[in-house]
Amino acid sequence: MTYRISVDTGGTFTDVVVSDPEGNLTIGKSLTTPDRAFEGVSNSIANAAAQLGKTLIQLLAETSLFIYGTTRATNAIVTRQGAKTAFLTTDGFPDVLVFKEGGKRNPHDFSVDFPEPYIPRRRTFEIDERMSSEGTVSRPLNEAHAVKVLLQLKEEGYEAIAVSLIWSVANSAHERRIGELIEQHLPGLPYTLSHQLIPIVREYRRASATSIDASLKPLMQQHLRRLNSDLREAGYEGDVLVSTSIGGCNQISDVISKPIQLAKSGPSMAPVASRAFSTIENCGGDIIVCDTGGTTFDVGLVRENQLVYSRDTWLGGEWTGHLLGISSVDIRSVGAGGGSIAWIDDGGLLRVGPHSAGSVPGPACYGRGGQKPTVSDAACVLGYFNPDYFLGGRMTLDNEAARKAVETVATSIGRSIEEAAYGILNLASEVMIKAIHDITIGQGINPRESVILAGGGAAGVNIMLIAKELGCNNVLLPKQASALSASGMHFANILTEESVTHFTTSANFDSAGLANTLQGLTDKLDAFYAGLKNLPPGTKHRIEYFVEARYASQVWEISTPVLDPDLSSNEARNALIESFHRTHERLFEMRDEGSAIEFISWKARLSVETGISQTAKEPVGYSENFSGPEMYRNCFFGSSNPARTRIHQGDNIKPGMIFHGPCIIEEPTTTVVVFPDMTARVTANGHYLLTF
Repeated sequence: MTYRISVDTGGTFTDVVVSDPEGNLTIGKSLTTPDRAFEGVSNSIANAAAQLGKTLIQLLAETSLFIYGTTRATNAIVTRQGAKTAFLTTDGFPDVLVFKEGGKRNPHDFSVDFPEPYIPRRRTFEIDERMSSEGTVSRPLNEAHAVKVLLQLKEEGYEAIAVSLIWSVANSAHERRIGELIEQHLPGLPYTLSHQLIPIVREYRRASATSIDASLKPLMQQHLRRLNSDLREAGYEGDVLVSTSIGGCNQISDVISKPIQLAKSGPSMAPVASRAFSTIENCGGDIIVCDTGGTTFDVGLVRENQLVYSRDTWLGGEWTGHLLGISSVDIRSVGAGGGSIAWIDDGGLLRVGPHSAGSVPGPACYGRGGQKPTVSDAACVLGYFNPDYFLGGRMTLDNEAARKAVETVATSIGRSIEEAAYGILNLASEVMIKAIHDITIGQGINPRESVILAGGGAAGVNIMLIAKELGCNNVLLPKQASALSASGMHFANILTEESVTHFTTSANFDSAGLANTLQGLTDKLDAFYAGLKNLPPGTKHRIEYFVEARYASQVWEISTPVLDPDLSSNEARNALIESFHRTHERLFEMRDEGSAIEFISWKARLSVETGISQTAKEPVGYSENFSGPEMYRNCFFGSSNPARTRIHQGDNIKPGMIFHGPCIIEEPTTTVVVFPDMTARVTANGHYLLTF
């Protein structure tokens, strides 16, 4: 018997999901250990192993695949804890990272300082060279000057180098030569060349991605190699895969070479899991994915059962943060989770987030020294949490500490502790609702036409308040909600992409050139597939093609499926043009068939089907017959008086049960709050369908 283990190391908790050969999922959970990741990982695996009647060593010995995801790369980007990195660019273009893309959410708000570049201006070095947009050499590379710069970097102790030269996507000769010079004069120093990482024409996006990738290499290479070593010392002998930002997994060696793939890799798995769970429950292919963790609230979409991708993933705020630039699952994150801190602003108003208590010291109710009020403390004060059953009884909450923390804001706003706690919960919900509006209504999508799939350890606390405000009548909360991203790793395939810039238009279509371009992408992916080891016999794989295109009068491109990569025939070209019109119409409700189309960047995505699948169980009839002892607790749902609330524990809950609010459902790794006038049904597969 062989198992699969997936791990998602978050800012507060480390989630583990173990899949047995029948596809059953078991959750393990423990607090994240920032200083040494494997301590938290092993604690979570041991927790899951105990539920399976095994020890940690026994489970690892019977495991054939280990899939790892972490927020460490994302946190390093946001907090700028990456390596000391030099940015090398073409002479005359030192401010690419400084100017960014010039956007501003509120153009009349002059209280916001101009954002700092990802790599400080003083660490930017201009290289004497220049390529033209046609790929010809406008100014030869001055190798003597380049070597002088590299020796200066060595003397000043730089730990990584990002090289992004103007128009290197048209002719990469100068970037390749600088790479050779780095290896000659600074052997072993990590570096990234922009034309290899992200061959697109936009200077800032290419420079930003290159800078982020280079800065992550020392940190993430050490982290992943140390984790791999710890796993081997613990007795694990199977394969190790790492989750990536495109909603798939990849070999650890490939991720080490491009660590930018780790940014947002954990949240990208939530839509993968959501698609699988929604399919099992026949909830449809249009899903709003809400993943509420300890630090952030992540929102994503599944449209027509397909993941939604974007090159506009900002970390640290749109236009003010740092742009990944690479193709990734479209996930929006806001600082609103269970550990988000409530505070009073200068005007005396209550605020929640974006700062978080994390796992150390954590919310006050954790009893680890935290004193600032958080969303989790508010839920504790409101009676939603059982202090003796948190994490299935493995952790005891300090309700009195939570009350003292919330009292600090209650006094400031002149409210009772319970009223302040409910205000904290509502404010956190408003922040989450705004994030959902941005990704749905902001893109012309009516949230009422989708199902909400809720995940994350804190998802069940307020997801029904959010759904009611949005008008979404159906919320699916999986049994594995607290480890949604880790669950998604089991359903995910091995994914990798290759891309290249090749400009052509619908009016003057370069069929011959594109044939070579697409064949080159295919050859790279075929070589990658050939290098995969230990794939089960009969493993299926496929390659999909896309192009980023726009109408000739537009500035920004949209990703368009290339239905037939053989574009030599009129039929195939017409199908591509129609594919663009249809995609544009779906996004913007209009098509302009009279305009020429510009096709710019071409992408090929390889998918190797290694994910598991689950079979839906036969439907069951719903009943209000409950098993287990009757338990009640006083809870607050917005009024000044508490309500006597029925408590149901997960061990006593069976498929087919129906619960009417107000009541609390206590699972070992999450708590589901069923508010008054709302209903929870347990499906045949053990998941919760919440309605109002």
